[in-house]
Amino acid sequence: MPSFAYSAINAQGIASAGELQAADLESAREQLRHRGLLAERLERVAEAAGKATATSGKRVTAKALQVFSRQFATLIAAGVSVVAALVILEEQTEDNNLAVVIADVRAKVERGLLLSEALASHPKVFDTLYISMVEAGEAAGVLDTVLDRVAVQIEKTQQIKRRVKGAMIYPIMVFCFATVVLIGMLAFIVPIFVNMIKTNGGQIPTLTQFIMNLSNIVRAWWYLIFPLLGLTIWGLARFKKTQAGRDLWDALILKIPARIGATVLKVAMARVSRTLATLIASGVDIIKALDITAHTSGNAVVEKALLDVKERVQEGIPIAQPLLESPLFPIMISQMIKIGEETGELELMLSKVADFYEDEVDTAIASLTSIIEPLMIIGVGSMVGVIVISMYLPMFSMLKSIH
Repeated sequence: MPSFAYSAINAQGIASAGELQAADLESAREQLRHRGLLAERLERVAEAAGKATATSGKRVTAKALQVFSRQFATLIAAGVSVVAALVILEEQTEDNNLAVVIADVRAKVERGLLLSEALASHPKVFDTLYISMVEAGEAAGVLDTVLDRVAVQIEKTQQIKRRVKGAMIYPIMVFCFATVVLIGMLAFIVPIFVNMIKTNGGQIPTLTQFIMNLSNIVRAWWYLIFPLLGLTIWGLARFKKTQAGRDLWDALILKIPARIGATVLKVAMARVSRTLATLIASGVDIIKALDITAHTSGNAVVEKALLDVKERVQEGIPIAQPLLESPLFPIMISQMIKIGEETGELELMLSKVADFYEDEVDTAIASLTSIIEPLMIIGVGSMVGVIVISMYLPMFSMLKSIH
């Protein structure tokens, strides 16, 4: 017999939710009437699970997840049960994909699963960090506090991502514009000058000959060059998704000069400090917290360094010591963590470190932008200037020969 999940109210207006078995939808509704309940929502559990499976590959936005976590925390703090809170959130959320996921989570909780276990069945929506914090909150009886911390964590992470993306927009746009200009000049402008040079004769300088050859290659083999370029970019993107590619890329990006590598490291340190502080404050044990922080650090080099720290801590060594011995972590982080361990205020010290590095990221990105902008302008100007000068050099030679 099929199962039906419901949310209903009684004659006194008290809400309830649960699951019952009936032959069909009308029979389920009739059962609720006999119990003195008026159904507000009634659907087959199989349908909810099927919808969740159908949308399991679809993306849930970080903003929707943040709002969900904040509202969930508020409802739990107000004394609403987990199931009733999920029913309310399922109906109120504006993200259709998240609504389907919440419906599936609610159905699994009604069947007896813990909230953390139900959330773990949707790893594409709720990551390891989220699930571990909820698990710790359930165990300690502070689920509302933990959910609020989750919302703050998502908000802080998204703020850093927005800052980095904002800083990258201008260089990417300039690079794309420069590429289009270069191809346009080689394909359409240079041939005009080449015809003029060939008509008037004269000696062709080496630079001019190089640009002419480049123009001929672009015009003659464009149908191979552009697909090959696209295939190369696609191949590099695929390689970057492999473990070897990620290790190589993350190691190289930390070594990029012009403060780019330093800025990337500051972003990683801000994320690591905030995540570790949130996990410790939520009651997650330090070994598990270090493991989760490592895998959510966003950089393979930082991840490996944190996993090494975790192994040392498992041997009974304080966290600060392996951090001090690692060349990757700044001294300030190590010293603050040492103070936190000695005073029993590790979560507070990590939060202060996270605040500091988040401010540092803002300053570093502003500084980086002020460096990149003139470099990009100089680069584009040099590229156009070289092509223009190479086309005018033969004309100067011809004018000299006339005199």
